[in-house]
Amino acid sequence: MNKKWLLPLVLVLMLVIAACGGKTNTNGSNAPANSPAESASSASPEGKSYKIAISQIVEHPSLDATREGFLAALKDAGFVEGQNLTVDFNTAQGDQTNNLSIAQKIAGDKPDLALGIATPSAQALVNAYTQAGNTGPVLFAAVTDPLDAKLVTSLDAPGGNVTGASDTNPDAVVQLMDFIAANFPDVKKVGLIINKGETNAVVMGENAKQALAKHNIELVEAAVTNTSEVKQAGESLIGKVDAMFITLDNTVVSGVDSLLQLAKDNQIPFFSSDRDTVEKGAFATVGFKYYDHGYQVGQMAADILNGKNPGEMKVTVPDKLDLILNLKAAAEQGVTVTDEMKAAVKDPANNIIE
Repeated sequence: MNKKWLLPLVLVLMLVIAACGGKTNTNGSNAPANSPAESASSASPEGKSYKIAISQIVEHPSLDATREGFLAALKDAGFVEGQNLTVDFNTAQGDQTNNLSIAQKIAGDKPDLALGIATPSAQALVNAYTQAGNTGPVLFAAVTDPLDAKLVTSLDAPGGNVTGASDTNPDAVVQLMDFIAANFPDVKKVGLIINKGETNAVVMGENAKQALAKHNIELVEAAVTNTSEVKQAGESLIGKVDAMFITLDNTVVSGVDSLLQLAKDNQIPFFSSDRDTVEKGAFATVGFKYYDHGYQVGQMAADILNGKNPGEMKVTVPDKLDLILNLKAAAEQGVTVTDEMKAAVKDPANNIIE
């Protein structure tokens, strides 16, 4: 063979061998195709970086856990903050003016994806994107009723550039109210501290009212407009109600410590709409982990960054509801936890908190 052709031939053979070699995931594993590890390696093309923006109405355990789960899912999918992902996190600290300014800033920055955590933040983002003519993808999380909030027009086929996950299943409120009626025969009035400026709180409050009415139990409301009013609203219910309840109301949840203390001091059973508040000191809820909720939305974000159309991704709702009890809180609030109550918990190992 002529030596002048030898070197090019060797190079060609080396390229062929490399192309036919076994596939190795970018995370170093040899996971089979279509596995979570495979999705992670294909989600973030080598050398490409992404920017996402997060708008969160206020910082409290449930919303923070949502954000943590969201970022964890992205990391597991190969989008790692500080490597190929930049995260612009913004909190409005419960202030609507800040909330609108954050949304406008994000819409103008045009990140690869934006996330609104809680109904007010999601609404502000969607409106800001519309006004700016920005058709980039917007996800929402910790939103009670995406239809009523006018974030999407269909849960199954959102269309456009917006989708996400609702953090409530209407059955959760009904199941909790049924639990109260079945296990607390002396409860005739349930107090609800509520910010009626939050659409999600109004929807859940109405669901609770209707569910309680079937058991001839009255829902008594105490309205607030900001977190500083929560304690006073709770105090106004003392002596008027036999139990207290809060929805996924960001204003109220942010000030829930004062309500938990009132429940303890006055031996009043306290029910919440989220697991985090039960872990903090409420007696019971029917719910799920917000970290898992955020993780679900993070998986959606990874799919979108990998090219999926958000308008074709249906809005999801929690489907693993369970009764969650806090036994220490029960003792502090004068509640006797019966065997029947414990038996109603599907996963006692995780959802009966000692």
